[in-house]
Amino acid sequence: MLIRYLIKRILVAIPVLLVMGDYAGGRRANYHGTTMLTQAMRDMWPDLSRALEAQGALVVRPVRINDAVDFERALAEGERPPCKVAGFFHEIILMNYAAIRLDDAYLQRAYDLCREHDVPVVADEIQTGIWSPELFWFRECGLQPDLVAVGKGFPGGESAASRILATPSLDTLHQFGALVTNGQEEIASLAYLITMAYARANGNYTREVGEHYEAELRALAGRYPALVRHIEGQRHLCGIVFHAVDKVVAFVASLREAGIDISAHTYKAETPPVALTKLPLISTHAMVEFLVERMHQALARL
Repeated sequence: MLIRYLIKRILVAIPVLLVMGDYAGGRRANYHGTTMLTQAMRDMWPDLSRALEAQGALVVRPVRINDAVDFERALAEGERPPCKVAGFFHEIILMNYAAIRLDDAYLQRAYDLCREHDVPVVADEIQTGIWSPELFWFRECGLQPDLVAVGKGFPGGESAASRILATPSLDTLHQFGALVTNGQEEIASLAYLITMAYARANGNYTREVGEHYEAELRALAGRYPALVRHIEGQRHLCGIVFHAVDKVVAFVASLREAGIDISAHTYKAETPPVALTKLPLISTHAMVEFLVERMHQALARL
C-alpha cells in the first residue's frame, strides 16, 4: 500500500521521507522495521541511500527531536521542485533511542504542517500500541495519522502478527490483495481481540499503574542524582538515564542476577546510557513496588 503510494509519487516528483533524526544530525533515532527501505531510513545501507538519492528515486531527511521550527524547515526544503515530501514517519516514544517522548505540541504542529502540504503521516505504534488506555497512543495526543503500524503487544504475545491501519483515501488495495489464504490469520485475529478486550476493560487501572511506576522512578532518580541523570518516556515505557556507561551496565547486571530482565541502551554514542524498561500490560501496583525496590537495592550497591 505504502510502496504503491510512493511509486505514484515517483512518477511526478522525487519522493522525500521525513524521519526522526538523532542528536548527531543523522537518522539513527528512528526504527520502523527490518526491510531494506526502513533500514536505509535509519542510516543503514548508506551506499544504497546515496544511490537512490543520486538517481532521484528516494530522499530520506532527518528532523530534529521536538523541534517544530526544524520540522517546518525540513518540510519546506522537501517540497521544493522537483521534490515532494511523500511521508513523515514517527514513533511517540522512541524506545530504540533512549525512550525519548515526543512532545504533544511538537507532533500536533508537525501534523498541521503535513495536512497543509498533503503529506501522509505514518504513526508507528509497534512499541506503544495497547500500552495506552486508549489502545493507541496517538489518541492521547489528539492526533489523526493516515497510517498506523501495530503489532507485538496487540496480540498479547501470542500468534505474533502486525497490521497497517489506513484511512480510506490511502487504503487502495484491491479486495483480493487483502485476503489471506494460509488459514492462520484467524488465530492471530482472535489473540488481537482478546488482548483488546482486556485492555479496554482495564484501561483506568493500566493508567494508574503506569503513572505509579513513572512517579516511583522519578522519585528514585531523585535519591541517586550522582548516578541517574533523569527519567525519559512515560508510564510503563520509561528509560532510566545514567551519567556513565559502566554504571548502567552494572545496574542492569545486578537486576538480572535478581531475575529481572531489562536492557542497557549503550550502543549509540550520541545518546546517554539508558536502562530501558517496558512493564507488562498486566503489571500491578505490587509489581511496581517490587521492581522499584529491587532497583533501589541495585543503585545502593553502586
